Amino acid sequence: MNTKSKSGKLAGASILSAVAASLCCITPVLALISGASGVASTFSWLEPFRPYLLGITIFVLAFAWYQKLKPKTVGAIQCDCEEDNKKPFMQTKTFLGIVTVFACLMMTFPYYGQIFYPKVDRQITVVSSENIQEVKFNVSGMTCASCEEHVKNEVNKLPGIVSVSANSKEGNAIVKFDNSKTSITEIEKTINKTGYTITSKK
Repeated sequence: MNTKSKSGKLAGASILSAVAASLCCITPVLALISGASGVASTFSWLEPFRPYLLGITIFVLAFAWYQKLKPKTVGAIQCDCEEDNKKPFMQTKTFLGIVTVFACLMMTFPYYGQIFYPKVDRQITVVSSENIQEVKFNVSGMTCASCEEHVKNEVNKLPGIVSVSANSKEGNAIVKFDNSKTSITEIEKTINKTGYTITSKK
């Protein structure tokens, strides 16, 4: 395998593994943008493999930079001397730098993905405090902050929602709502439509 082919394949492999590592958290944002709420949890099965995919990405990038920065032998310098003047962009350190930055953005996506969701500032008019009800739904499939925001965003579209909190680590969503304007059944349907599944409620 020549240097050009190796460099391109390493860059491609690092991007692929970095995207795969955070695909479970990227998908909810794509679902929000496209309006296809039900596909949000499509890649949640990848979450257990995330540490391995991150490791592969870091290893491939480190190896690519080693290949790019290691001292060349005399023979390699003589072979490359004519090519250096017209080296393709994909073989440059600049391109590898761009790939590295992109991979880092993908790997850290779960930590900032929630910024893509709109902030909801509700003004709820409650007829009677007796109508206020709070239910805790146990939800499977949520893996990160993007998943939490997706559930909250969809539930907040219902009438009569006072507040919604979701926790991917504990696997639950707590919804406070006016039961004269919406119902537990409607909330349950809404959460299930996101692709995440309610396993129980109390």
